[in-house]
Amino acid sequence: MKKKQIRSFYPTKDNTKESWVVYDAGGQVLGRAASEIASLVLGKYLPEYTPGGDNRQFVIVINASKVMVTGKKMTDKMYYRHSGYPGGLKATSLRHLMEKKPTEALRKAVNGMLPHNSYGRNLQSKVFYYANDAHRHEAQQPTHFTKG
Repeated sequence: MKKKQIRSFYPTKDNTKESWVVYDAGGQVLGRAASEIASLVLGKYLPEYTPGGDNRQFVIVINASKVMVTGKKMTDKMYYRHSGYPGGLKATSLRHLMEKKPTEALRKAVNGMLPHNSYGRNLQSKVFYYANDAHRHEAQQPTHFTKG
């Protein structure tokens, strides 16, 4: 008698449903919030999680401007970029970045925790950041993320 071969599951657009999750980052520590958001968009909280598979998870991050940091990171943490020309190194502190673009610090932290390839770039477009608790995705009927 021949054994039946068990086929492994690989998520595709045909066999997965699109789901939207609202994540409230208000009062959360920057790194912990970023790791939870990255896990959500990767689909690690789903039972059908497959590494490298598109689980069609969308994340709406609200209150991104109310994220906290510990210690002296607000003044000591620096973000660097370079123009490509000699002497073109630019540095911005976390405090200045939060004043100018309140959602950018959380966006950079989440993007750093996603894969650095085309799959990660695709996942970056599935996270939507809002500085306060108002968002424009009510039509997608998102569910609120609760840990545990």
